[in-house]
Amino acid sequence: MDRMSDTREYADGKLRLTRDGGVAALTFDNPDKLNAMSLSMWHALGDVCEELARDDSLRVLTLEGAGERAFVVGADISEFGERRGDAAASAAYNDAVERAEAAVEAMPVPVLALIRGFCIGGGLAIAMRCDLRLARDDARFAITPARLGLGYGHDGIASLHARLGHAVSADLLFSGRKLPADEALAKGICDHVYPAASFEADCATYVGQLAQNAPLTIRAAKAALLELARPEAKRDPARVARMVAACFDSEDYREGQRAFAEKRPPRFKGR
Repeated sequence: MDRMSDTREYADGKLRLTRDGGVAALTFDNPDKLNAMSLSMWHALGDVCEELARDDSLRVLTLEGAGERAFVVGADISEFGERRGDAAASAAYNDAVERAEAAVEAMPVPVLALIRGFCIGGGLAIAMRCDLRLARDDARFAITPARLGLGYGHDGIASLHARLGHAVSADLLFSGRKLPADEALAKGICDHVYPAASFEADCATYVGQLAQNAPLTIRAAKAALLELARPEAKRDPARVARMVAACFDSEDYREGQRAFAEKRPPRFKGR
């Protein structure tokens, strides 16, 4: 895989994109506020994900929070007086949030949330739109609108329900309590929990494994998962079938066979 590395900043430096070969890493960089999301960060998240989705060389996208204390603790409440002062402003704000979350979910490659510390409210909503959540053992998960008097939107609840079911979603939404990483793992809120001492290395190993696998195969599998999340009447299985057929016609398929016969790791190129 060809290597290239660069970093770009968005939303006045509060969202940072780092690219290293086929792996892109988005960092929410607002640590003084536990990476709370400003409106400009929500807009930037949608913009960046939509741009990355058009990049055929991308293999994996990770999302994480800057610092040690939090992934994201939700929206920046200090903006609410200005940005969500009435129903119309609140609707426009919600549109930006829903667009960003939908763009994360629609990514054609695996998206992983790497979670340290608090993952709360809108932070958990972002994480639940990812394919997988890798948590450090100090992670804490919560959804807190019931403690703030906020209305939690239908799309957000639908996303929770689709992934977690009725009872776990109800517990999070009704109680507002903070779940430790081990309980979150048992309930399916996160998928892997790693010790703090090895968290970065464990995440890098997992991300590297995904990045080295056959990208056309993974994109076809991701497309199938996205179609299955849609109502049955709106699914497009023919699109997935075309992507699967392209895998069998690819150089990567032949490389996989050669590597297996030669007992060596394959070198997939995404074509």
